[in-house]
Amino acid sequence: MNAKLSAYGAADQLNQLIERHAPLVKRIAYHLLARLPASVQVDDLIQSGMIGLMEAAKNFDGSKGASFETFAGIRIRGAMLDEMRRGDWTPRSVHRNARLIAETIAELEAELGRDVKDVEVAEKLDISLDEYHHMLSDVSCGRILGIEDLGVTEDVLATADDRETDQLFEHQANEAFQQSLIKTISNLPEREALVLSLYYNDELNLKEIGAVLNVSESRVSQIHSQALVRLKSRMQDWL
Repeated sequence: MNAKLSAYGAADQLNQLIERHAPLVKRIAYHLLARLPASVQVDDLIQSGMIGLMEAAKNFDGSKGASFETFAGIRIRGAMLDEMRRGDWTPRSVHRNARLIAETIAELEAELGRDVKDVEVAEKLDISLDEYHHMLSDVSCGRILGIEDLGVTEDVLATADDRETDQLFEHQANEAFQQSLIKTISNLPEREALVLSLYYNDELNLKEIGAVLNVSESRVSQIHSQALVRLKSRMQDWL
């Protein structure tokens, strides 16, 4: 009888934990939705995110030092990304263009020894600046393009103190990789580094970042895409 009561009590605690953090699922879902095609429904993201939350609630060990919200956030985001990747709706041309842009940026930066501007990338690709920006928009909207694609969580952009708190969950990348990634991010062009920081660290959406930078939402999307493509080109030895 006592065992049954204990089991009921544990189940009740589990349900309370899930209910208390359900808003976190919705917040992450809308954060991701901002860079997904219109065909993606927020309800689908929330559904997969709730599965991630339930798994987090079942597997969380509070004695390890990290907060449940941090642990759950990683699991929720991961569940949403896994679900989206299983149904990859991206045309092959978008993947091809993403690789082409990354290779072109890497080639130009090696040749010039400095950060290259979008107009220089467009010229190298023999397309207009508008066409290049359109390619960046397709890359951004056509798939989930984020820090997660580098094999680490968004927490890599957090402060050193935050990372120490969350060391348990840094198994996704080794110490040398993370230090190299952080250094590479800090060496991006100032505006690109700022957009990444505002988007991943401060969790502003594209419209809010546009207000900070006094540019359009679509321009922020282009800067964000180019920052990540540039980042991937510079981290190619690790990837």
